[in-house]
Amino acid sequence: MEKTMNQTSVMSFRLRGLSVNPKVQMAVFFMFLMFYVLTLVGNILIVITIIYDRRLHTPMYFFLSNLSFIDVCHSTVTVPKMLRDTFSEEKLIPFDACVVQMFFLHLFACTEIFLLTIMAYDRYVAICKPLQYMTIMNWKVCMLLAGALWTGGTIHSISLTSLTINLPYCGPDEIDNFFCDVPQVIKLACTDTHIIEILIVSNSGLISVVCFVVLVVSYAVILVSLRQQISEGKRRALSTCAAHLTVVTLFLGHCIFIYSRPSTSLPEDKVVSVFFTAVTPLLNPIIYTLRNEDMKNALNKLIGRKEIKEK
Repeated sequence: MEKTMNQTSVMSFRLRGLSVNPKVQMAVFFMFLMFYVLTLVGNILIVITIIYDRRLHTPMYFFLSNLSFIDVCHSTVTVPKMLRDTFSEEKLIPFDACVVQMFFLHLFACTEIFLLTIMAYDRYVAICKPLQYMTIMNWKVCMLLAGALWTGGTIHSISLTSLTINLPYCGPDEIDNFFCDVPQVIKLACTDTHIIEILIVSNSGLISVVCFVVLVVSYAVILVSLRQQISEGKRRALSTCAAHLTVVTLFLGHCIFIYSRPSTSLPEDKVVSVFFTAVTPLLNPIIYTLRNEDMKNALNKLIGRKEIKEK
């Protein structure tokens, strides 16, 4: 009790960042800036294209526009702060801001996991039950699924972030990364966090693993079903599934690596975090656009009409 009374609460945390070398910091700054700008442009362009082209007003592209929106938000939670900290010696983040960052980080991450699972189900219905597709995936169902995935992400984020708020923090105050995340923050608490670490693994880790297994099984069923289809339809479906699987592997790979083990720091954590926050949101529009003929045609149509209007 006496020890608890003498503890001073931490008002802010110090982010160590990716490197202390000034030259490396500048290289990282320009790399992240380029990634962030391209992420914003690519994902916003996808959303505009889907809204603009009526041929893309289907469940698949409705969920794809949600994915692009989430990727913009997900990247914005961490990258702008990291860019500002490049020119700051202390790299401080207030405790409240750290909690807010963790909340939105897990909100968008968990919502994206649920969204990727729903997108796999959408492809399963489209390929395995094509005649029933519009009946099963009608707009009412799509809206309910969208509401459910955002609700699930919010509940997950609240439950996970609340684990960190009431813990006593009295030092040290350095986070070995460029953003706040629950596993790294709870390591700084002045109390035993073993139970909380188990809760994190059973929450985030379990969600990641279960969704990954469901996704792999779904695409395995789809691939088996594709063996019975004509060559052109098979090619388009395989292209779509390959794009989805690439995104799923990149995104869920990070979640399983970070949240399915105790809160111990590994040298690979920062590299994985870079892919999670900066690279994957950039790759999503590239993967879905380059491997999707409908998106490429819609983009060309959108750009072409703009050029006509300018002339």
